[in-house]
Amino acid sequence: MSFSDSDSSSYGGATEYKIFRQISRDRLLYEMLGSTKTGDSKSTWKVLIMDKVTVKVMSHSCNMADITDQGVSLVEDLFRRRQPLPSMDVIYFIQPSKENVVMFLSDMSGREPLYKKAFVFFSSPIPKELVNHIKSDTSVVPRIGALREMNLEYFPIDNQAFITDHDRALEELFGDVENPRKFEACLNVMATRLATVFASLKELPFVRFRTAKALDDSPTSTFRDLVPTKLAAAVWNCISMYKSTIPNFPQTETCELLILGRSVDQIAPVIHEWTYDAMCHDLLDMDGNKYTYEVPSKTGGQTERKEVLMEDHDPIWLELRHAHIADASERLHEKMTNFVSKNKAAQIQQSGRDGSELSTRDLQKMVQALPQYTEQVEKISLHVEIAGKINRIIRETGLRELGQLEQDLVFGNAGAKDVINFLRTKQTETPENKLRLLMIYASVYPEKFVGDRGLKLMQLARLSREDMKVVNNMQLIGGSSDDKKTTGSFSLKFNTQKTKQATRKDRSNEEETWQLSRFYPMVEELIENLSKGELPKNEFSCINEASPTVQGDSQRATQRAPVGQASAPHSIRSKRTANWAQSRHSDDGYSSDSTLRIASTDFKKMGRRIFVFIIGGATRSELRVCHKLTTKLRREVVLGSSSIDDPPQYITKLKLLSERDLSMDNLKI
Repeated sequence: MSFSDSDSSSYGGATEYKIFRQISRDRLLYEMLGSTKTGDSKSTWKVLIMDKVTVKVMSHSCNMADITDQGVSLVEDLFRRRQPLPSMDVIYFIQPSKENVVMFLSDMSGREPLYKKAFVFFSSPIPKELVNHIKSDTSVVPRIGALREMNLEYFPIDNQAFITDHDRALEELFGDVENPRKFEACLNVMATRLATVFASLKELPFVRFRTAKALDDSPTSTFRDLVPTKLAAAVWNCISMYKSTIPNFPQTETCELLILGRSVDQIAPVIHEWTYDAMCHDLLDMDGNKYTYEVPSKTGGQTERKEVLMEDHDPIWLELRHAHIADASERLHEKMTNFVSKNKAAQIQQSGRDGSELSTRDLQKMVQALPQYTEQVEKISLHVEIAGKINRIIRETGLRELGQLEQDLVFGNAGAKDVINFLRTKQTETPENKLRLLMIYASVYPEKFVGDRGLKLMQLARLSREDMKVVNNMQLIGGSSDDKKTTGSFSLKFNTQKTKQATRKDRSNEEETWQLSRFYPMVEELIENLSKGELPKNEFSCINEASPTVQGDSQRATQRAPVGQASAPHSIRSKRTANWAQSRHSDDGYSSDSTLRIASTDFKKMGRRIFVFIIGGATRSELRVCHKLTTKLRREVVLGSSSIDDPPQYITKLKLLSERDLSMDNLKI
């Protein structure tokens, strides 16, 4: 029996660079399942037993075929009644909890254990008392083939993103009622899971975090301000232990970790993001990454419902997901046109439709090409249908005008007059869209919601008090800036003053973009400054200060204005136009060419990884930015968060901050 973390060093980049998700998959398949193929177990099939957390860890990285290829014939739930298989070996991949250890010992102890030999892998560090509890059972110890800490308890959701699966993080860490027990439990589990990312990759990070504001605010806001600080300290405690417990773990810093609260950017979760990925999840009724649609029945009966996953295995999705919806639509049309013009079966079918007679040779070619043709055309047709559906929704709801106003607010090109005019003239706008507009307005102009001003806006927008709770709850996680002074009184009459505020600097001069794609999440600016060593230390502290021996690290403290502070408003008003036109020669960073460049990047020449972890939910725009900056900075940028939220989910979670005894299941927008 051995008790250790894996001593393999190839997964951490010592001999071969692998992207983040690939490392997670390889560790589970080869370092864990593959390591059990020893001695008598080399050629025998095994049972794999997991708990409710580790089965999600496994399913986020591997599919059933991968697991079967490693000699697993049966996958079981630890807490389900299971059939004894005394002639088979078993692999346990479980959390190191007392309940799990007791269940494992119950399976393997006594005269008639359920399985022949057990290979036990824990998803995170196991307390010594539980190890001693296992060793004290003399009937079990001889039946253990391996006892190891895998230290892999996070959930990859993308090649460059993971979550810790804390859907209630906003409520438990930033809620209106302070609950120390839930607060500590959530924070500790989150820290453990985040730390296992670095144990798995064998990376030692500089741990940076958003520093708490001055603690002279009201006492109720203090513990919320300290959330990134507390998480950073807990993560560093876990990682410090890895330095002495994991073989070949680096002793000097190899990467960067930046821990942020959701307060760093409350506009990103609710603004309409115009990429194909974001539009799919925002406007369509999707269940996670699952899209359901109807197809004509092959037998001529009723239509059939089909489900498809919008994930990495779909090359069209990978190519188009970060493209502007208008660009994605154009490129899908081009794909369909090119496919029909080049594919033999399509050409022959077309000629048949034109009245030309098909020869036997033509029919033979058609049969040979048809299977490939059917599969490819189905994939393209599916995305054409989805893009068409999104474009119809945009047209029917007048979403472009709303999107333009949202971006004008963010960039200081619109103010109270524009918002009030929109709410007055667009009475048929959906409550959700009006609420999202007011949330953006509150982020830019918090003083407009002081006193009874918010009530008047609510009445103008015809929103309920329940909906307006969301705007008020933004303050609980730092949605309103303290440094913006309250000026003037609110009036439904148009104000003649032309004072405008901005929360973003216009960066559209960097490259020619689509009309509605100027917006960028704040993490883009933060990651770029982190890469250059220009994050101001007074705002972003580092638990383990930079070591001068680490090559290429620059910790220059700057005296410039804090990142994210409003820049001087632009005097030139953006053109309000429905024209989405863009130069076809522009490179937006998300085109198929960019995707191919990322795929063919020589990772050996990449700089150190950058990890950004957002407490309280990340957005699809933030995931897009991480892919974009990986190409731009030539450093793999990995996004982590407690969850990935689409706008409706985020709004629902904000409502929960001031609710009592409610769950996300019975609280909807």
